[in-house]
Amino acid sequence: MNAAAPEAVLRLDKWLWYARFFKTRSAASKAISGGRFRLDGQVMAKPHRQAICGQVLTFVQGTRVRVIKIVALGSRRGPATEAALLYEDLAPAPAVPEKLAPKPLEFEARGKGSGRPTKRQRRETDRLKTGLESDES
Repeated sequence: MNAAAPEAVLRLDKWLWYARFFKTRSAASKAISGGRFRLDGQVMAKPHRQAICGQVLTFVQGTRVRVIKIVALGSRRGPATEAALLYEDLAPAPAVPEKLAPKPLEFEARGKGSGRPTKRQRRETDRLKTGLESDES
């Protein structure tokens, strides 16, 4: 990843796409045009606004409110590890509701003889069943 110089600028929709907050640049443009983005506390509705290092961007993504500080401007849309270097997440981690939190696995110890029968037990059962059927006829 080539970090651009501090005086360099990049379109905000393009930066959001580089940082992998949106799958497409047009989706980022539509989201910004909706007026739900704040850049340094000011509501913005123009996707062509310039992103500069040090600016703070606030927006809603899914059910989370994201507060992002632009750390670097990318030169391409790279892998997620590279994209994570473009910003610093200032919002606290979302709390996981109790009902969605993973529960520890608990296993009950089965006693010997409970569960599937062994091959020997199955043969004995078959002999018992065939012996009874032959006696009834």
